[in-house]
Order: sequence, then C-alpha cells, then structure tokens
Amino acid sequence: MLIASQLEPTYARTVYPCFDEPAMKATFNIRIVHDPSYVALSNMPAIDVSEMKDENGSLWTVTTFNTSLKMSTYLTAFVICDFDYVTRTERGNEIRIWARKEAVKNGYVDYALNITGPVFSFLEDLLNVSYPLPKTDLVALPDFGAGAMENWGLMTFQESSLMFLPSDKFTSRKAMIAIIVSHELGHQACETLGHFFFLFQWFGNLVTMNWWNDLWLNEGLASYFEYLGATFVEPKLSLDKFFYDRVVQPVLREDNEIGVRSLSESEDKIKGSFSLMSLFDSITYNKGASITWMLSGFLTEKLFIRAITLYLKEFSFSSANQDDLWTHIQMVVDAQDEVQLPASVKEIMDSWTCQNGFPVLTLNLTTGTINQEQFLNKKNETSTDSYNNTWIIPISWMRNGSSQPLMWLDKSSKVFPEMQVSESEYDWILLNVNLSGYYRVNYDQLNLQRLARLLENDPKAIPAVSRFQLIDDVFALTQFGYIQIETALELTKYLAREDELFIWNVVLLNLVPENLESTLKNYEVYPLLKKYLLKRMLPIYHYYAGFIRQNVDALEDDYFAQAYLEKLFATACWLGLQDCLNLSSELYAKWMDNPDYEIPFLIRRTVCCYGVALGSDKEWNFAWEMYNHTDSTKEDKDILLSAMSCAKESWLLYRYLQYGLSDTLFSSNCTSIIILYVVTKDIGHRIAWEFVTENWPLLCERYGKELLHDVLKVMGRYVNTDVQIQELQVFYNATLEEDERVATTLLLEFTKFENMERRELLIKVASWLRKNVDD
Repeated sequence: MLIASQLEPTYARTVYPCFDEPAMKATFNIRIVHDPSYVALSNMPAIDVSEMKDENGSLWTVTTFNTSLKMSTYLTAFVICDFDYVTRTERGNEIRIWARKEAVKNGYVDYALNITGPVFSFLEDLLNVSYPLPKTDLVALPDFGAGAMENWGLMTFQESSLMFLPSDKFTSRKAMIAIIVSHELGHQACETLGHFFFLFQWFGNLVTMNWWNDLWLNEGLASYFEYLGATFVEPKLSLDKFFYDRVVQPVLREDNEIGVRSLSESEDKIKGSFSLMSLFDSITYNKGASITWMLSGFLTEKLFIRAITLYLKEFSFSSANQDDLWTHIQMVVDAQDEVQLPASVKEIMDSWTCQNGFPVLTLNLTTGTINQEQFLNKKNETSTDSYNNTWIIPISWMRNGSSQPLMWLDKSSKVFPEMQVSESEYDWILLNVNLSGYYRVNYDQLNLQRLARLLENDPKAIPAVSRFQLIDDVFALTQFGYIQIETALELTKYLAREDELFIWNVVLLNLVPENLESTLKNYEVYPLLKKYLLKRMLPIYHYYAGFIRQNVDALEDDYFAQAYLEKLFATACWLGLQDCLNLSSELYAKWMDNPDYEIPFLIRRTVCCYGVALGSDKEWNFAWEMYNHTDSTKEDKDILLSAMSCAKESWLLYRYLQYGLSDTLFSSNCTSIIILYVVTKDIGHRIAWEFVTENWPLLCERYGKELLHDVLKVMGRYVNTDVQIQELQVFYNATLEEDERVATTLLLEFTKFENMERRELLIKVASWLRKNVDD
C-alpha cells in the first residue's frame, strides 16, 4: 500500500474543510493514524509516535507532526509508505530521499541525495534567503501523474525523475534529475517563483501568488532558476544552449496561435471560463522562464537577483501578484544609474505578460528601420485581421562580430541610424544575440545574404545559440508565410562546417520531419536531398561514428549527443549512407552473437531498426525473442516494437500485425502501437491499411472504437495521394457513425489541404536543390 497526497490546485478541500485559496495562508497541525507497519510523512518533522487501539482491538500507530509554518492549503501534504531512505545534513537541514527499499539498496537515489544539499546552498547564497524548515523529504513515487510537486518540506516525484542508475554513465539522465530537483527546491523558499524543484521552496512556498492567474510567478520563475541550479551541479552543461534548446525554442513553436492565452490573465477570466489545471502548461513554465531570462538580461543578473531577494524578503509567508514583483524591481532600478530603461518596469513587462503571443521584428538595414508585429500564421485566412499588440523590446545586437549597446524598440516602427549597413558585403548585423529576447527576427534579403556568406566562410563568427536561432527563425518564418523556403535553404549551405548537434537537430527536424520520412521517399526531392545533405553531414557523422566504434563512454558528458545523436544517425541511415547501414548491421549482429552485449543507447533505436530492415526473418525473430525476454525494460520493449516494424519483407509485417491480434502475445495498447509503427514505414502503410480494413469488426469488438479511431487519425496523416484519401473516406462512410464521420471527414479535408501544400513546397525545394546540390 502507498498513499501520497496531491492537493494543488484545489484538492485540499477534499481532505479537510478549508478556504482553499492560495492567498489564505495558515499554520497546520497534522496527525496521521496509520498501520504500524508503515511510516507517515508530512511537511514538518514528526514530534510524537504513539499507539492506539480501535473499537475492534486493532493496534494503530499515531504520528503527530510539528506545527507547520504559515502556508497555503495546496502545499499541505502527507505520504504513508513502507519505503526506505538515505539521508544527509546540509547547513542544519536534514535531507532524506525516500524510495522503494530495493531502489535505495541499489543506490538509485544517491545522485539525487548528493545534489539536493548543494542546490539548496547555491540557491540560499544566490537569493540571500535562508531555507526556513528543519527538514526536507523527497519521495520517489512509482506512479505520479503530476510528475513532481513542491509541497513544503515533503516534495513528491515521479520515480523516474529522481532515480539514477549507478551503471548509467551518461549526463542526460543526471541533467533531467538536476533540473527537476532544482525546480522543486526553488519553490521551497518562495511560493511565487518556482520551477527547479528546490526553487519552489522559495518561489511558491515562501511567497505565493495571490491567485492562480499569476501562477507563472511560481512556475515560470522556478523554471528559470532551475537551469541555474542544474548547470551549477552539472557544470559541463552549457547554460545558454541548454536553456534555449529546452525552454525558449519549444515555447516559441507553440505561442503563435490567436487563441493562445497570455502569461498573466485577469482574475475574472480564470475564475470564469478557465480550468485551473489548463494553466499548468508550457506558457506558464517555459514562456514564464523565457520572459524572466530576458528580464535578467536587460537588467543585468546582479540587479535582477537583488530585486528578487528584496521581493522574497518583503512577502515571506505571504502572497503577491506580478505588480508587486515589478514594484520591487523598479525600486532597485531607481536606486542605481548604470541601467537606464525606456519606460517603467511595469510598462515594459506588462507588454510581455498581459498580451498573448510574441513579436517578430522585420528589418530594413539599408534604412536602419525596424518594424514589429505579432508573429502569426500569414497563410491562415482567419489571422489576416490586424492585431495591434506592441511590445517594448530590448534589442541586443552585434555588428561585424562586435557587441553593441542595448537598444529598445518601444513603438511599432522606429529608425535606428546605427543599424544602417554600408555597401561592403562584410558589413553585417545580428539581432537578439544568444536569444536574449523572446521574439523572432526577419532580416532583409541583403543582410541574410551576408549572414549566409559569413556562415560559409567563418561560422564561429556567430555564436552557437545565435546560429541555432537564425536557422530556427528562418524555417518558422517560412512555415508562417513571411519568407520563401529558398531563403531558409540558403542558410543551410554552410552545414559541412557545423559541429554543434543541437543545431543539426533543428535543421533535420525541418528538412526531414519524422512523420514525413516515408512520404518524402515518394518524391523527386529524395535523391536531391540525399546528395545535398549527406555531403554536409559526413564530417559530423564520422566524428561521432568514431566514438560509437571506439570509445562511446567518451560521450558521457555530451548532453546533446545523448539527446540528438539518434536523429543524426537515423537520418544518415534513411538517406542510405552505407557506413551508417554497415554500422547498424555490425552492432545488431554483435548483439545477436552475444545477447548480453549492449548496443550503445545513444543510437539503439536506429541500430535495431536497420538491423531488422537489412536482415531477414532471422534478425526479426531475434528482436521478437528479445522483446519477450523477462529482463527487457519498458524502453527496450518500445524500441523493439518499433524495430520489428522496420522489416522490408511484406510477409514479416503481415505476421507482425497478426501477432498483434493475439491476446496472449500483446495487450490491447500494444496492438494499436504496432499498427501505428507499421503505418509510418515505407512499405507498411498499405499493409497496415489492408490489415485494419480486413479485421475492423474483430478489432472493434476486442479493443473498442476509441482505440481504432486513434489508429484511423494517424493513418489519415500518412496518406500521400488524393486517391488514398478517397479510399479512407469510403471506409469511414461504411464503418463509422454519423457524428464520427464528421470529425474524420474534417481531418481528411485538412490532410488533403496539407498534401497540396506539401507538393507545392517540395517542388520548390527540389528546384532549389537541383541548382545547389553540387555547391
């Protein structure tokens, strides 16, 4: 038995009578009556453990806890478990990590224990605010939908977020644990700020938002500080690359639709139509962190931390709103004369938190004019209305490799004489250096040509994060109708000299999207793309292939290799690079010869897929045998489920799908996964389609229509021709109820439109590649 509470946002009222609102703080006296074979934990240390008998004579344990500090109801917490723990003390604060006894015995929580104290100390020193509790428990729960929760003194985590296997040498797992732990610790001190698990202890717990409309004060601030904490305990991580790749770029991809909410909404709106749970999203976490990053950048970190410390001390054990934060930042700005702002802190920051979306800056560097407008999809007819959102935008910029003084754009259009470029092709300008601001940049053709030439001659003249941003921006601008695809492709010519995997990853995600791999092979663009990309990929491919063959452990501190090497190798094999195919066959054969051999996990999915694809039924049968092996982990099983769909022989795929119908071999969940994996492969779409149509009554009866609808939706995404769409439509009409037909027909109409757009785009890409493939 295991009991663990999760009371955020409004579930404290289901445990005890209360005014369940974040601003209504109180102290809590908690006593838990429980089975004697279990231990009870709560926010505060236990001060008494006694026994009592019930009316039936059964013996119970009564654990009484010290009176809590003044806090919000949603932070009260309790866990009843039979877990074991490891412990250490940091500056008088007892830290205990609780987990299943076997996990503790095997040392799986030692890494979390070793970093928790140092992160606490780092945050205390940085924020100059002491942690007010005498103990901190971190509990690893085998199943926890919330992921993690910053309950003051009793933080709860999904098990995988807290455990690190001593045999796993690679940094990426450590980095994720460091981020999550730091986020929650950040909350521990400030109920308005948190995301690094420790950060919640400051942001959210010590200072809490008045109401949920300012949730970003808890989560966004903690999300910003979590990366400072993570790179403190894992100094080999590059903070700016890590932050941009994991925080800024993903939310820029989401925060561009008309219906996306602003970071801070009015209280009335949240009380009315909003579900509170919907606020726990990437806007709150990632946009909140990105805006904080920008704020710290233009204030300087020194002034920002000074203001945050002032704010935390002023509102300790109380609540605040975003205006309170702006007021305290303004006080610090007014008390010095080094940093001058074009408007009040409130005016500047409200333009980012109270408006939805973000701006795109369009430059004309012949005149030095910069315009701003909201970044929206120009291809979407519903977004042609004019939107008058304007932001007060800090512009960090560089000219010919030299950093320039910060500029501000505080109106829709402004002329900056300093930014006029000369006729020299070596005179170039770069805006938003290292993505210091939350916006995209649309350069004029003249400057883009100069930047493209610079990249080909000396890519390191532009910082790595700015190279990433340049490429990410041009592809996003293409997708949303601001520029033509040819303009974006010009910036890829230099890639033979690009050695950063996180930059290669964003290129490949745009040029070879995972859901289009099987589709692209049907178009003329494929052989052109193959020649163009392989020529540029070879240097970085061979660099990493050398490590895979000779010393893969040397990559244990390379976070981006762990995150993105799989995509690079998968693309190289997909493009038919013989060395990649040979390497996959070699490693897979080595595994078949010795099942105890471990294929390097960095490229395990690719190796297993191409090991099966290049083999016969012998290789497929080995994957099947390993899938059924009792020692296989959940991740191993998923990799093998995918690999078995890579077979190039039709009969193997038919047999695989037939296996999927067996109750004894697979669960119903696996059946849909098998169909989905097969449908995405080159020869699999047709086979999966025939299998589903032939077995529809049986599949419906066994697994229910809901599961099958998911399958149909995915199949709809992989249809390439109008004939296939028509075929799907006929099938829908014959098998679905009327209301279901409406939804699926809309999906097919959208697919049809996407296919038409894709064909037009691929014609343009093929035409450009033909002219540039030999450059």
